[in-house]
Parts: sequence; C-alpha cells; structure tokens
Amino acid sequence: MIGRIAGTIIHRAMDHVLIDVRGVGYIVHVSPRTAQSLPRVGEACALYTDLLVREDLLQLFGFPTLLEKEWHRLLTSVQGIGAKASLAILGTLGAEGVGRAIALGDWNAIRSAPGVGPKLAQRVVMELKDKAPTIMALGGALTVDAAPADEVIEAPKAQRPPAPPKANFTAEALSALTNLGYAPSEAASAIAEAGANPEATDTAKLIRTALRLLAPKD
Repeated sequence: MIGRIAGTIIHRAMDHVLIDVRGVGYIVHVSPRTAQSLPRVGEACALYTDLLVREDLLQLFGFPTLLEKEWHRLLTSVQGIGAKASLAILGTLGAEGVGRAIALGDWNAIRSAPGVGPKLAQRVVMELKDKAPTIMALGGALTVDAAPADEVIEAPKAQRPPAPPKANFTAEALSALTNLGYAPSEAASAIAEAGANPEATDTAKLIRTALRLLAPKD
C-alpha cells in the first residue's frame, strides 16, 4: 500500500499531478480544489494517497491531509460512490464541509458536487451520519504529519499548507460534548451548526455555541 508520496512536481492538470520520486513518476489523481493548492511544476510536493486496486487497473488518489483521506475512504464505502464521485464531493465542499453537511443531514450540499444526484446524496447522509463523528473527533490529530523531516524527498518547505486550526476545535469540542453525555451524532450536528458562527473562534466558544443549540427549547 502506498500511503504517501513526496517528491517533485513535473506535470500538473486539473484532475491529476505527476510527481517524480527519485526518478520514478507517479500519476496521482486529485480533486480540482487540491490541484489548485499544489505548488508549481519543479517544486516539492507531498500528498497522502489511497491506492485503488482492480484486476486491470492501479490508481493513486491524493489528498493534502489525512483528514481528507479518511473522508475519502468513508465516502467510498457508500454504494454508488466511487473514487471520482468522492473527489468531486471533497473538491466541492472540502473535508470540513463534508463533515458539516453529513452531521447536519444537509444532503443538498452533497448534491452540489458534480455528478451526484439527489438519491445518492441522501444515501451518503443516511449511511454516514452515525460514522461522521468518529472522523470529526480525529480531525485535529489526523492532520498532523508525524513523518521525520529526513523522510521527505526534496525541500520540505513546499509541502501542503498547515491544517486549519478549526479541525482541532472541532475534535476538542466533540470530545467535550460526548463527555457531557450527548450522543456523538447529536453533538456532531450541534458542532457543525455552531461552526458556521463567526464568533466560534476557539474551542470554548464553539462548545458554548453548541450547548446553546442543544439546550431544550421552550
């Protein structure tokens, strides 16, 4: 299994990138969002990868963070969602957007991805709503690159941008709410909704906002 590629970009396109690793070129399929965020040709690049193996086909799919890779693996577990559909969803919404849409049951957001119809979008939300909190809770830890610097080929300065701090907020807030006794799916939904509030700029504020949403309504 190839879990990570680090090397020099020798070709870029909107749906794939060719990375040279010590003289071997690897074609890595990516979403348009990821493609736009990558360095220029001739610069160093690192992507987490998922290898699709079939009888007559081997394809690598690349992701800027482990969080996005885990969402890809979860999305492709849904019947009807192949690797291309998963990349379309992640390319449209991003990893955090996918988590928010699934936690809130917002299948219209999933449907906004090219090639994803309403029935398939509803299936994604229905099948993954109870699984989403697990990935959301791991978000902060999953985006940390634990590899030693000497394992990175070429200059490490040009690697992917750091993960948004909100990934840590989400994981910490979800852990806090579940420790308070809220069901993971209920807590994830409240945190996803609270995350849209511009005032929820740290863990404590995100928790307070989510708790207000969870409070019994008169």
